[in-house]
Amino acid sequence: MSMNTQGRPSAPTEAGGTAAHETFTGNKALQMEEALIFEIGRNDVCGVDLEEPEDFVPALGGHARRAELDLPALTEPEAMRHYVRLSSKNYAIDAGLYPLGSCTMKHNPRLNEKMARLPGFADVHPLQPRSTVTGAVEMIAELAHWLVTLTGMEAVAMSPKAGAHGELCGMMAIKAAHTAAGRDPKVVLVPESAHGTNPATAALLGYKVVSIEAREDGTVDTQAVQDRIAEHAGNVAGIMLTNPNTCGLFERDIIAIAEAIHAADGYFYCDGANFNAIVGKARPGDLGVDAMHINLHKTFSTPHGGGGPGSGPVVLSERLAPFAPLPFLRKGPDGPEWIESEAELQDGEQPFGRMTAFHGQMGMYVRALAYMKSHGADGLRQASEDAVLNANYVRVGLEDLMSLPFGSRWCMHEVLFDDSFLKDTGVTTLDFAKAMIDEGYHPMTMYFPLVVHGAMLIEPTESESRAALDLFIATMRDLVMSAQRGETGRFKGAPFHAPRARLDETRAARKPVLKWQRPAASEVQPQAAE
Repeated sequence: MSMNTQGRPSAPTEAGGTAAHETFTGNKALQMEEALIFEIGRNDVCGVDLEEPEDFVPALGGHARRAELDLPALTEPEAMRHYVRLSSKNYAIDAGLYPLGSCTMKHNPRLNEKMARLPGFADVHPLQPRSTVTGAVEMIAELAHWLVTLTGMEAVAMSPKAGAHGELCGMMAIKAAHTAAGRDPKVVLVPESAHGTNPATAALLGYKVVSIEAREDGTVDTQAVQDRIAEHAGNVAGIMLTNPNTCGLFERDIIAIAEAIHAADGYFYCDGANFNAIVGKARPGDLGVDAMHINLHKTFSTPHGGGGPGSGPVVLSERLAPFAPLPFLRKGPDGPEWIESEAELQDGEQPFGRMTAFHGQMGMYVRALAYMKSHGADGLRQASEDAVLNANYVRVGLEDLMSLPFGSRWCMHEVLFDDSFLKDTGVTTLDFAKAMIDEGYHPMTMYFPLVVHGAMLIEPTESESRAALDLFIATMRDLVMSAQRGETGRFKGAPFHAPRARLDETRAARKPVLKWQRPAASEVQPQAAE
């Protein structure tokens, strides 16, 4: 039994009865059980007092609801407790290191949140008259200025709502440029190391996706690109390449690849999801990139996850700038002008249309600009350097026990391992990841990128201290050695300490339960008289 400094047991033990002791409520001190809101909600209470409406004629006609709305209701304290209890079961960057690769789960400075909640930004409405939002437009213009400055590009489309939306925007600008030049190429080249949304975006726009295999070191070979261009001569619209790529490696031949694409009258789309590794160190425009989306919610620290919020502005080269979608910013004699309609266009401006109804994500803009201004140029550069340093620190700390598919070489902001170190242990990649949950860590990205079997992609970001990384590395080493000693009981069935046990993922995928159904009232059978 281990003791703390006061001589008390530091952990519950079977002997003390704490670990095995069952409670009446099912709660275990601060680890509280919480039922679904449908199970605890009632129809006779409400956290809000609503007056009975006066008589009116509904405008829905025959579409009006005929039955009561079967939604659960709670009192205000019950509702608050319900969601607080649920939040305590969710892993978050504010709770611990979040090693998801290719996702950049970094710390979100509270200063950014404070700025986003200023009334002039938080209360602005997209339907306000332009004369009432000049400050907001100036803020967006300043953010746009720094985005094009950091990337070395000519213009930026601010309205896309997220990364994949930005990809679509960039590729639509490329398609519009080809159409304006009287061309109609059908092929887009996509390396195997690109993000999965890249081929999906190209296919959505009707392009044929031609894959480019990764060479042995995990990067794209210029000759392979030239071979595909020759194979589809005159029919290549462009390439969609991620840099740094999904293997956590910088594409060292990117300038030569861009030159090959441009020589074939194609355009270079760069997936900017990994911009966090090169901000202040390399400008995509200098590398020959024509379009690149920027995940503001990843690179410039906005809380993200669960489907939002997000923002994916797209920076455009001089060749693509005229095709930026509406609305867009124009430099006017009296400051930035927000161009909303085709009637306001000037010569040379050829927007391909509109990506979204309004201007974009105001809160994301404010947070991103606050992050930039509080860091400054030197701070942004250091953030990139620290992100790369931390990933390599993890690599060096684990490379003697875990396997590196491309050898021990300098990586960028994320380090990629494969599962060959688990061979013949009886422990799978999934088992290993689930055991990490018991140790208090969210698992790393697994089975991605697809170019590596049993991939384990770790991105510590620049937010983590050396002490935090040391503990993470020590934990990973302990798990690896445990697996190699044959201690499969630690892994099979894990997690054991999470609020819920491991799901049957195969059954969940094949037979998902997508809607809660109220259970039928149980029928109590009367007992026969004796």
